[in-house]
Amino acid sequence: MSLELLLKDYRLTTAEILYHMPDHPGLLQTYVWQDYDKAPRYPVLCQFLDFWIRELDGPLHSVKVAGQKLLVPPEARVAQAWLTLH
Repeated sequence: MSLELLLKDYRLTTAEILYHMPDHPGLLQTYVWQDYDKAPRYPVLCQFLDFWIRELDGPLHSVKVAGQKLLVPPEARVAQAWLTLH
């Protein structure tokens, strides 16, 4: 992962793809895809799904997408209590 992509707000994206098995259309199979992509349009994922529809036999059922930013500002939390031990 290059710093240039990180600065362009690319993030680690995971997609859970459910598809119908080609030989048994009544059964669903899961495929997990993961790559760096840019939310909210997810061009890399869309390109992969276009490939899937064009080249693979298993028709898509559904796709769930989750993403996590890799560069985030530091998080500051206020302490709930201050304890001193002697």
